[in-house]
Amino acid sequence: MNWANESSPKEFILLGFSDRAWLQMPLFVVLIISYTTTIFGNVSIMMVCILDPKLHTPMYFFLTNLSILDLCYTTTTVPHMLVNIGYNKKTISYAGCVAQLIIFLALGATECLLLAVMSFDRYVAVCRPLHYVVIMNYWFCLRMAAFSWFTGFSNSVLQSSLTLNMPHCGHQEVDHFFCEVPALLKLSCADTKPIEAELFFFSVLILLIPVTLILTSYGFIAQAVLKIRSAEGRRKAFGTCGSHMIVVSLFYGTAIYMYLQPPSSTSKDWGKMVSLFYGIITPMLNPLIYSLRNKDMKEAFKRLMPRIFFCKK
Repeated sequence: MNWANESSPKEFILLGFSDRAWLQMPLFVVLIISYTTTIFGNVSIMMVCILDPKLHTPMYFFLTNLSILDLCYTTTTVPHMLVNIGYNKKTISYAGCVAQLIIFLALGATECLLLAVMSFDRYVAVCRPLHYVVIMNYWFCLRMAAFSWFTGFSNSVLQSSLTLNMPHCGHQEVDHFFCEVPALLKLSCADTKPIEAELFFFSVLILLIPVTLILTSYGFIAQAVLKIRSAEGRRKAFGTCGSHMIVVSLFYGTAIYMYLQPPSSTSKDWGKMVSLFYGIITPMLNPLIYSLRNKDMKEAFKRLMPRIFFCKK
């Protein structure tokens, strides 16, 4: 993989919203608030899931993995964006751009697969409750999480190598806030259609196959829930799945918009806003959705937060 080829610049210029100077300060404030909320929310969920024995179940094991992903996901891009806006500095080194692209793609793909695994966990819990402990045993959960991380990083290496091997011919200005595939492809001075076709194929594998599995799982879940006679039972069953479906809708909706269409057809400013949403806003909303809609999580917070912050036994 000849990433540092002769046509690659030593650094890139991230334009962001440089043509709209009045947006810089509002964006800076939004980034500070969302990043702080993301850190606090996801760290809180991780601590509660680890410290509360009642949450040592497959569902919360995968939720801990999701929180780790979201923390790393935002940390890949937001701190550099804050520095660029705060110091009016718009550059990123070539090596930094490569690292940002690989990590961002890897974590995004891993989250796609992890959300599919979480939907399978909910399917087993609702449709096969008597076999849940046997099917979702510790080693199976560990293998599923490891598979998600490994496949996500493998996909990232493939997509990154295809993107970065395109000749840039000295072009340095990336019309985005961070190094992302659609924005980098627009720098190429060669025909990108063959590469776009290959990237589209990998995106279909990573995006559409997991979302198909998720929809199939929830189709079976809906059938099983509708057979429950008591209204309380149906409410509880739908409640355990509702948070996950909201997260899936937010993440997949924006990711599919960005990666399952040619970069040339993506509106410049709209593409930036969508990237900010699934790369920054969604990781901030995930812990709020899971904590506010989940009864077990809220009870665990009530038990543990006083002990953590006020040293109460």
